[in-house]
Amino acid sequence: MKLLLLLAALTAAPAPLLAQAIPAPAWTDHRRLLPDKLRQVPVGLSLWHTPNPVYPKPNPEQPGGFVWQHSTMVRSEVGEELTVVECGSFIWYSEAGWQVNLQQNATEFATLFQCPNGRLSPGRTYTFAQNYRYTDSARGLYGGDALWYVLARDSAGKLYKGFGLVETEATPQK
Repeated sequence: MKLLLLLAALTAAPAPLLAQAIPAPAWTDHRRLLPDKLRQVPVGLSLWHTPNPVYPKPNPEQPGGFVWQHSTMVRSEVGEELTVVECGSFIWYSEAGWQVNLQQNATEFATLFQCPNGRLSPGRTYTFAQNYRYTDSARGLYGGDALWYVLARDSAGKLYKGFGLVETEATPQK
C-alpha cells in the first residue's frame, strides 16, 4: 500500500508546473518578420552593429576557440530622453526561425552600453563595445543571425523600439 501511495505521488505532478517549464514561443506568426514582442511597437531608436557581417576569428585567450567580435550601438531618435525597459536578442540559426537568446533589464543595459541609469539622451550614441560570441572549438562554429532590440519609454510612458540584425557567419574570413 505504501508503495502504491509513493508511486501515485510521484506520477501525479500538477499540470501548472509542467506548463511553466515550457517557454512561450518568441515568434508565433511566421507570415510576419518580427518576433511577437517587437510587433506593433513604434520605432524610436536606431540600433546597428559593426562590423556586419561578423566572422569568427581564433580566440587568443582560448587555444582552439573562436570569437565573433562586434559592437552594438543604439541612439534615441524621438527628440527626448528615453528610459530603457529592456534589451536583448533573438537568434535564427535553424528552420525554427527566431528563438529567444537573451533578455537584459535596464540595469544590465546601463552597464553593457555605458548608459548611466539606462537613460538615453536624444541624439547620443551608446555602445556595447564588446558584444562578442564565443565557442571553445571549431565544432562550435555555426552561422546565424541575431536580432538585437532595445525597448524604452518616454516621459509619458509611450514605449518605443529599436532593432538591428547582425549576421554571424560560420566560416573565418581568409
